[in-house]
Amino acid sequence: MREIGGYIELEKYNLWMLHDGALALNCGRNCLAYLIRAKGIRKILLPYFLCSSVQEVCKREGAEVRYYHIGTDLMPSEVVLQKDEWLYVVNYYGQLDNMKLSRLASEHTRVIVDNAHAYFQMPVVGVDTVYTCRKFFGVADGAFLYTDAILNESLPVDESYERMRFLLGRFERPASEFYPEYVENNRLFAKEPIKHMSKLTENLLHGISYGEVEMHRTANFLYLHKELGEWNQLELSVPKGAFMYPLYVIKGAEIREELRTMKIYIPELWPDIYNICAESDLECDMARNILPIPTDQRYVEEEMGYVAKEVLRLMKKHSARGGKSLIPYPFSDFIMSLAS
Repeated sequence: MREIGGYIELEKYNLWMLHDGALALNCGRNCLAYLIRAKGIRKILLPYFLCSSVQEVCKREGAEVRYYHIGTDLMPSEVVLQKDEWLYVVNYYGQLDNMKLSRLASEHTRVIVDNAHAYFQMPVVGVDTVYTCRKFFGVADGAFLYTDAILNESLPVDESYERMRFLLGRFERPASEFYPEYVENNRLFAKEPIKHMSKLTENLLHGISYGEVEMHRTANFLYLHKELGEWNQLELSVPKGAFMYPLYVIKGAEIREELRTMKIYIPELWPDIYNICAESDLECDMARNILPIPTDQRYVEEEMGYVAKEVLRLMKKHSARGGKSLIPYPFSDFIMSLAS
């Protein structure tokens, strides 16, 4: 019997939800675990440029792991699959459009696409594809999986209410006060079993104006590329609803630390790859020196202008000290590439 009366709970939202037709699970790594079990995957080829959580899922699920390199185009380099091996492709910063992903799927057949950086990019039809919610929205968990595989297991429904404090606190107070709780929330998923998405997370996702979020993220990415693109060692396209703006420069690690003292927080994604890559590998340099600048819906041009100004100042300072960071890439050429 449903409870009637008492205090009023969180409002129920009924807006359209992006990825409503996909399988809704509790986290991205468990989308992969679902696929490994449902498809009987025993061997998988992962990129070096990736967080260790994916490797841990494969190990937990009994899948043998090999690694491959990527190039500065962020595409897999010289990939040859073994018999019954699956290729795990990461759509870094949304730079692998569906034409590139379709080509990879045609060449290798057994492909899983990680769209954790490309929430607004719809999947290639027939290709297993993973999306993660908390990289784009203020939720504590949640992920979507597009697949034709069916896992014949009874999955519990997740509950999120005990994980919400760091999000509620960040809404009213500085992020630094709740950062340890945010980190701890990320660690929880290492031991979480596969579950359906929580009712709380699903409700919050039904309250989002996805068109507005996509517009803000795209505009912010475009603004940063206009201001910083000529320094960037990556040649970028503009993704829909961009995750972050990846600025790859010499001395990026030093610039990141200086920005932190100004309360401009730029993450170092996947620092644990130093344990599996050689120091001379491209992936180590990219992990160290790519500055993933936030482009999300919290910010407008004023904030982007402030960040771009400070990043430019620091890049010029390090160039003056002998760091070769100016890589000519005229913005006019970039605009022409969008039109073509």
